[in-house]
Amino acid sequence: MVSELHVRGYQLLRIAPGMAPSGLHWRCSITPATNILKSNGALQYSFEDGVSVNYTSGLENHYFGWSDAGYITPSKMAKLFIQRFPRIAEAGKGSDWSYAGWYVEMLHLTYPDGFPIAYEDSYSANRFRDGLRMVGGKSDLTIPHPPPGLAEEVC
Repeated sequence: MVSELHVRGYQLLRIAPGMAPSGLHWRCSITPATNILKSNGALQYSFEDGVSVNYTSGLENHYFGWSDAGYITPSKMAKLFIQRFPRIAEAGKGSDWSYAGWYVEMLHLTYPDGFPIAYEDSYSANRFRDGLRMVGGKSDLTIPHPPPGLAEEVC
């Protein structure tokens, strides 16, 4: 779906993927680049409502809690995303060819059954120093870091 959003001109939308503390479920937030850290292009700055939307594999095919999108195409899901999250979609409108290119490469590396992770609550951040990890598929693979986001960390 995110790739479809990029094709539609929402290249400033990014993913922040990770693992739940239990290690059982993959998490993925979708948020604008303005909410992604400059220091790590795969971690979001804020988790406030309306700034990002979150999915966990524990929801199975009820993406974002939707009960009507379990078996639709990524293209139709992108259309629903724009309709149902207009504020996030608007903030994600624009060109970011570096990230869109990274995203396509990440999809290639994780195909057909891997998922990128940028954080795990049970591991230190050093585990991800060299890149994102993958769960499923070729789990020993390191995925290069995406381009930096636009959010400054405030200490």
